[in-house]
Amino acid sequence: MNIVVDRNPARYSYYVSDAFYRELIADFAEWQVVEREIVDATERDLFRRLVEREARLLDRLLFEDWLRLFTPECAYWVPSTPEGGDPRREIAVMFDDRRRLEDRVYRLRTGYAWSQAPASRTSRLVSNVEVFTSENDDQRMVRSNFAITEYWDGEIRVLAGWAGHRFRKVDGDWLISAKQVNLLNCDQCIRNPSIIL
Repeated sequence: MNIVVDRNPARYSYYVSDAFYRELIADFAEWQVVEREIVDATERDLFRRLVEREARLLDRLLFEDWLRLFTPECAYWVPSTPEGGDPRREIAVMFDDRRRLEDRVYRLRTGYAWSQAPASRTSRLVSNVEVFTSENDDQRMVRSNFAITEYWDGEIRVLAGWAGHRFRKVDGDWLISAKQVNLLNCDQCIRNPSIIL
């Protein structure tokens, strides 16, 4: 009997393995060093525009377009510790693979996500974008600071921190293969961050 393995990452998390976690942790450790910093203004501007585009799509609630910025096998990680740590051993505010990201977008589109009914209005500021090389020529690590102002149910709140993006070149395009969102107050009560950060 032949067993058919579905290789659709939107339906199954087949790629989330120990090797996947080891690579993720290695890529997000010790990468912000001067020796790896890219100083070429053209390349830095390319990645700055990609991070700014992501912010614009999220502010406009264009979630399907936002998903297209990611590789099929990806991770979206919001650690609950200031150092990031290991998502296998520490609680995360969010840790989503492709399947879970698509589920999150689908749920937001149903109108039954009570914490987003009505949808939050957001304004994102992105700054201090830095680009770093990687062991892989078709991979870049990008660090940026952010401040997200969210208006929902008559209240405004601000979420601030820094993001790490791991971009990979796929068929000539740079796509996000992993995003780590590091909230300044990640280890405090942050209520329900029901928006995509």
